[in-house]
Amino acid sequence: MKKSDFDRELGSCKVCPHSCGTNRLVSAKGSFCNTDAGYNISSITLHRGEEPAVNGKNGVCNIFFSHCNIQCIYCQNYQISKNSQTQLVRKYDLESVVREVVVCLKRHNTDRVGFVSPSHNLMQVIVLTEEIRKNFGDIITIYNTNAYEKPEYIRKLKGYINIFLPDFKYYYNELGLKYSKVKNYFDYASASIDEMIKIAGEPVFGENGFMQSGVIIRHLILPGEVENSLKVLHYIANTWGNAVYLSLMAQYYPVLKVKYDNLNRKITEDEYNAVVQKVFELGFENGWIQELESAEHYLPDFEKEMPFE
Repeated sequence: MKKSDFDRELGSCKVCPHSCGTNRLVSAKGSFCNTDAGYNISSITLHRGEEPAVNGKNGVCNIFFSHCNIQCIYCQNYQISKNSQTQLVRKYDLESVVREVVVCLKRHNTDRVGFVSPSHNLMQVIVLTEEIRKNFGDIITIYNTNAYEKPEYIRKLKGYINIFLPDFKYYYNELGLKYSKVKNYFDYASASIDEMIKIAGEPVFGENGFMQSGVIIRHLILPGEVENSLKVLHYIANTWGNAVYLSLMAQYYPVLKVKYDNLNRKITEDEYNAVVQKVFELGFENGWIQELESAEHYLPDFEKEMPFE
């Protein structure tokens, strides 16, 4: 990417649906994500907690960006995703990010790099991918996103991202506003996932059974919101069918006390069973379903050097 293109995009930022128009080259002031144009990262670490086909043999070197372009009140990564927090934001330059990623890849003998919460850093993702490939060689890149994206910006990722790992959180836009403080979540998520599928195509696996390219849609079951989950599953099945893999997640855990009582508990067995039954009724053939007991197994602590251990 040319520096002039990078500067033009972030000099009046409209990268994500908020379209703040903030000059992030100068400061983060005025932006929804409270993030400037630098490399604001909370952790670069090996992670083995993705879907089995994504992990590869030895895991993924994940780059966890600080802050987020949506603000889910139940986020398990709240230590780094809250835009009001700055204590776990590490300021990198490009060279130091690339150096740390290359060390991680070599140390753990993996060729997989994941970008986590990348939506507000999409331009940085492109630059990082170029530079990591120059310094390491071929890599499998994973774009781990909340899907609150602009389709026209997802198109810029063609040639840079191999595997798209989007959430599909809400069928009802009002839930996006209520729980994540964003407007028109469904509209942007459905359109951006369309673009991801156009770029990645139907899933491709290597001889070792690990995914080389494709789209895996994640959906987290929220307590008290079974109808939302059923609607999301219907939409995925009727729109994309087996062009995507489904990852149904049961790991919801109430890490923060919130004003909605339903979110202050884990999902029940009845809620879990109702959603899982719908997966089979709709004929999904490819993907993964988390066990109900998984809720307490995915709680990171980003104050530790290795947040997931």
